[in-house]
Amino acid sequence: MLSLFVIPGHDRRLIPEGRLSGPMPWVIAIMIFLMVLATATGLAFAEAGRNVSDQLSSRATVQIVEANPDLKARQSNDAAARLRGMALVEEVRVLPPQEIEDLIAPWLGQTAGTQDELEAGSLLEDIPLPALIDLKLVRPAGPKELDELRAAVRPLADSARVEPSSGLIAPVIALVQSLQWIAFGLVALLAMATAAAVIISARAALNTHKETIGVIHLLGGTDRQISRLFQRRIALDALLGGILGLICGTAIILLLGMQLSALGSGLVESLGLSWYSWLIIGAVPILGMTLAMVTARMTVMGALRKIL
Repeated sequence: MLSLFVIPGHDRRLIPEGRLSGPMPWVIAIMIFLMVLATATGLAFAEAGRNVSDQLSSRATVQIVEANPDLKARQSNDAAARLRGMALVEEVRVLPPQEIEDLIAPWLGQTAGTQDELEAGSLLEDIPLPALIDLKLVRPAGPKELDELRAAVRPLADSARVEPSSGLIAPVIALVQSLQWIAFGLVALLAMATAAAVIISARAALNTHKETIGVIHLLGGTDRQISRLFQRRIALDALLGGILGLICGTAIILLLGMQLSALGSGLVESLGLSWYSWLIIGAVPILGMTLAMVTARMTVMGALRKIL
């Protein structure tokens, strides 16, 4: 690849290089810009789904459904005491009733300072809310661990249900994974569009310099030498456009990252990029340049065979 950039000056003048004056560098810059954003989006969704799954894989929730508030409070306290004595359980937290009401209130249309708030408050008083116990386990909550927890709390509360916390947001994880693959699919489509643009540019350059190519052939020039000239020109265009697209894409990613971090939401805060994700993003222009070079070589060599 480095040999493309050490072609003698008198050979390079055979095919003039326009640097950023032609349309090709700007087309590739736009493509790389979009590819950087799509790659960052896919990587961010992948890391978010993985982080949330890892955090919730070792957590479980115990629900005690009981209409009698006194009996419910006694059963939840007994169950919490039993769970604290288990080697499987690392941390036990009984959610206060007010916190449970705050969690369910938005689903009832509660709006502060309105009639809806009064209606939601009366509904919360009438609805027998379950007692919730949040558990942090020493290992991921598999079927064996869940059966062990159920066996511990069922003698104390017949209505107790033990569910893994990861199952509560399984639809969200599935949605995040779908968005991740959509983003990576968009990267593939943009790569195909970049290759198509390179093909069009290479064919246009061949038609423009058709007479020059004929003279080079008469002087003993080979197809490989001619293709290297076009490869170098397109590689420089792709490199300049790729760097420009990477700079603009990185600026947008950092700006969006600062805005998302200010939201303070758990899932949104997990939409970060690790150091190896930044390495992948930084490699996008290099991969784009390599794609442009390979596409240009195949296009030029195929066209030269037809000419001769």
